[in-house]
Formats: sequence, C-alpha cells, structure tokens
Amino acid sequence: MTTNPAFEEQASDDEALDAYSQIVIRVAESVTPHVAAIEMMSTDRRGRVRGGSGSAVVFTGDGYMLTNAHVVAGLQSGRAVFADGKHTEVELVGADPLSDLAVVRGLKSTPPPALLGNADTLRVGQLVIAVGNPLGLAGSVTAGVVSGLGRSIPVRAGEHRRVIEDVIQTDAALNPGNSGGALADTRGRIVGINTAVAGLGLGLAVPINTTTQRIIASLLKDGRVRRAYLGLVSTPIPLDASAVVRTGQKEGLRVVEVIPGSPAELSGLQPGDVVLRAQDRAVSSAESLQRLLFAEAIGEPFRLTVLREGRAFKLTAVPSEMSQPR
Repeated sequence: MTTNPAFEEQASDDEALDAYSQIVIRVAESVTPHVAAIEMMSTDRRGRVRGGSGSAVVFTGDGYMLTNAHVVAGLQSGRAVFADGKHTEVELVGADPLSDLAVVRGLKSTPPPALLGNADTLRVGQLVIAVGNPLGLAGSVTAGVVSGLGRSIPVRAGEHRRVIEDVIQTDAALNPGNSGGALADTRGRIVGINTAVAGLGLGLAVPINTTTQRIIASLLKDGRVRRAYLGLVSTPIPLDASAVVRTGQKEGLRVVEVIPGSPAELSGLQPGDVVLRAQDRAVSSAESLQRLLFAEAIGEPFRLTVLREGRAFKLTAVPSEMSQPR
C-alpha cells in the first residue's frame, strides 16, 4: 500500500494550523484579563453629554492603564469593564496627543498588570496578536503579522504639525473599539497600543519602546509631556556608497519639510538636507531624533551634522518648547 502524498501534505497543513492556533489561543488567554473596555464621559455647561470609548491595558499593579489619547480626548473620568465582568471608575492621569498615548487610573481594584515588551525587537513577518475590548465585547482577538515598521501617522496638535513615528503596521484586523487595546507578541508581551484603523485589513499601533516608556513616565509624573520643537518632517534613507565612505554611516534622515519660522528654519536647515547626527549622535530614524527632543533640550543649543549636495557641515538650532494642544 502506498501513502497518498496529497493526504500527507494536507495533514502537514493541519498540524501547522494547529500550532498557529495554539499560539493565538495562549496569548489571548494570557492578555485578555488585562484589557478593559473603557467609556469616558463628560457633561458641558449646557448639560450635553459627550464621550469616547475604546480599550485600555493595565500596566501597573496599582491600576494604571494605557490607552489612546484620542479615546480620552477632553474627558476626565469614566468607567472600565474587564472580561470577567468586574468594573471600576477611572480618572484621566494624562494624555499626549502627539504620541496618541494616555494614562488612566482605576479607582477600585483592577487585574494584575500585563507584561510590557520592547517593540524595537520586532521584525517584519513576525506574528502579533491584537486584543481589545470594543463596546464591552470582552476579548476581541485578531492575529496577523507585522507588515511594516517605522511607519508614520501625520497629526496636528494646536499650531504644530508632527508625525507619530515608528508606528507598527500589522494586518491584524482592527476596529475603532480596539483603539487603546494591546498588540502582543507570541510570548504575551505588550509591544504596542493599537491606535487606528488605516484601511481594510490594516492596523497601526504605537510601539512600546524606550521613547514611549519615557512618555509614559512623564504622563505618570506630570500628566503631560514637555517636548522640544525643531519644526521639521523627515524620512529615513540609505546613504549612497560614497557618502557611507565619507561619513561612516549607512543611513540618515532626509528632510522632507521645514516649517516656516521654526527653529529648524532659523538654523539654516533646508528640505533635501540629510541629517546625519544630532547632539553628536548618529540618527537613522525619526524616533532616534525625537528621543533627543524632550524637556532638557528646550532653549539649549542643538547640534546637527547635515549632508547637503555631497558636503557635510554643521548647524546649530535652538529648540523651542512645543505648545500644548488645545
């Protein structure tokens, strides 16, 4: 008797599917208890009620939760409901529209915290699982792969334009109620906070990394994030072979736009320039530049090494403080 090769191939496919399913099930079971549905409400002077809803992830043992700034925009209090039916009133601790991150705190007991990971270790093609709690439908789970890293979402806050940098792009399907929910790796570590629906079959998440950890710490401490403002929009590019030899770097940041009247323009920076170094540190992504632009850089000389028309030279900008959005 001979074995049917087609039957063996089908069995192999089934085994692979079972392994995939087991990973998703395991992560869903470990992450779902830490994810709440939140509804934020406020009443204006005319008695009109407005609100926002989404998901949130417990990340400390004393009930602090991460969500999206757009979920809580302009709202101070609300309610969180967990998958087991337990609930708590919540209050806003702080929000940062320019990273689309916010922190709320549960006023009663909450589940233990989820484990935060490091999105800088992610690779394109890696399996990720999105867990949300939209509209009280506990444990909304979708799975997919990291389809892009270093993506940007353009945002406007007050008079300033900026991009949320190094966003994770995934094909794990999301809906608006998943905003503020968890993006987890296969070990159940939270590597991102789901932030937007970019299109059919496409989702975006704010990464959990050293820069966003710093943003979270500022929100916990001060309820806001003080940032230095340069006023440029950039994109990473590889350097050509001759530039690599001359500069010792493989990548830089091409300046796409310089905001009129900004510190970047006053320093002499121009569209088309390639920023190689900032404060004597090599920069190859917008995130590597923005991690240098927190409170301590405000009003201080900010050294830039720039490549223009094949020649490297130095500029000095003096960042201003980015105004808080109204």
